[in-house]
Amino acid sequence: QVGGFAWEDCGDGKDPVVLKSLSVVPDPISIPGSLRVSAAVSSSKAMASPLKAVLVVEKALGDLWIQLPCIDQLGSCTYNDVCAILDDLIPPGTTCPEPLLTYGIPCHCPFKAGSYSLPASDFDLPDVELPAWMTNGNYRVRAVVSSGGQELACVKLAFSLQS
Repeated sequence: QVGGFAWEDCGDGKDPVVLKSLSVVPDPISIPGSLRVSAAVSSSKAMASPLKAVLVVEKALGDLWIQLPCIDQLGSCTYNDVCAILDDLIPPGTTCPEPLLTYGIPCHCPFKAGSYSLPASDFDLPDVELPAWMTNGNYRVRAVVSSGGQELACVKLAFSLQS
């Protein structure tokens, strides 16, 4: 469905990490604006460094889907160590930001096995200078997280942006 928020766990039941539920409003997502997110994830395996994430980001151009390149760490990028990126964003030893702290959701590797859920929580999307190709439109994203060559999780998202 184009122009509506949708998600899918594409791990085919084989991956240890499963996205159980995800809700994002409003639709389309407005930048800047407020985003209300709820999610539930379960993991049967601890996830430790280095965690690799491969993103494929596509944007609708009429009836075609065009894969966006990786520019300045945005777009269809491969992140070889998500744990290091998290450590850069949130220095180890500091508390995890809200609402993660309240709901006991970790923000650093390793992530213990278990179930994590985020009840509906509001996030402010700042007025970031997005490149022109990253603004208004319909998008599809496929994200695969792996460690040591083993796939841990696969998630597909579809959403619309308006700025």
